[in-house]
Amino acid sequence: MHPSSLVPLITVTHAAGRYAVHTDPLADAPTHLREAGLAPGRALVVTDATVAALHLDTLMTALRADGWQPHAVVVAPGEASKSLAVFGDVVDACLSAGPDRGTPVLALGGGVVGDLGGFVAATLLRGLPLVQVPTTVLAQVDSSIGGKTGLNTARGKNLVGAFWAPRVVLADPAVLATLPEREVRSGLAEAVKHGLLAGGDLLATLHDEPAWENALARIVREAVVVKAAVVSADERESGARAFLNFGHTFGHALESAAGYGTLTHGEAVAVGMRAALHLSASLAAGRAPGAGPGQAVNVLPEPFAGMDALVARLAPPAIPDGVTDDALVAAMTLDKKRDASGLRFVVLD
Repeated sequence: MHPSSLVPLITVTHAAGRYAVHTDPLADAPTHLREAGLAPGRALVVTDATVAALHLDTLMTALRADGWQPHAVVVAPGEASKSLAVFGDVVDACLSAGPDRGTPVLALGGGVVGDLGGFVAATLLRGLPLVQVPTTVLAQVDSSIGGKTGLNTARGKNLVGAFWAPRVVLADPAVLATLPEREVRSGLAEAVKHGLLAGGDLLATLHDEPAWENALARIVREAVVVKAAVVSADERESGARAFLNFGHTFGHALESAAGYGTLTHGEAVAVGMRAALHLSASLAAGRAPGAGPGQAVNVLPEPFAGMDALVARLAPPAIPDGVTDDALVAAMTLDKKRDASGLRFVVLD
């Protein structure tokens, strides 16, 4: 019996039903594919070169042993693969394998592969079953859950995409042991975000654990519970799910202005959360942002100072040289979360 089978199964509901989030070993993937109603046949596995070297063989061996005929498509690691050009290459490679409408796409990797593979599944043959197999902290706690897929363009992050719910999410905590420290810290930024928004067990764990890396499996699971609850209540981000964008209006602009790949997504979000906390404190003090010199809150009062201290444990990087205020503002104006009234920022009270 796997340790994860001793705790309640995490499920996510969406318009067409529900799907499970499993935390079992990668080799158990065929069992959970069958549970999700996917019968052995052709399968497309989208991954990147770094993940392929570490985990692809385990997944492919397990699939073949259960009667699947998997076809792997490997892209370069990094944010640059979330592009229309790479998407076209992946679609061509997938079509060469002769998929039909029942052929699942397994996205084996971090957030980039999950977004890219998810969009391939959403669009190829007008929609194929998607299986998210996240291999990073960020992907396991956040991006693999909720059905968002997307590509970047020269004008901004995730401006092309679709909502496409997975049939199942297979998040093996053991694969996180292969991650470099920077990737772990990057992923923990999304977990901290979930904790600040939801409080509860996750926030208590983040406060109480002196070394987050030593409690990684627990933090991941508690963060997944938060994400699953939010997206189950609001699949298409028409209400409460928008709160998950805390720090992201700033963070996405920083990623774009710095050049994709300069900062990880989690690093940009960590900087963005600190900016959002200063905005939150300014609004709480009744000071309108941009009202003039001296109006912003530079020294955070409680409870914002305590929240900021938690984010600071992520060691957010400095804003890269050459990134100007004007460049950040220009990037924000293309943010997909804006509406007719202008930019929207998530703040805490």
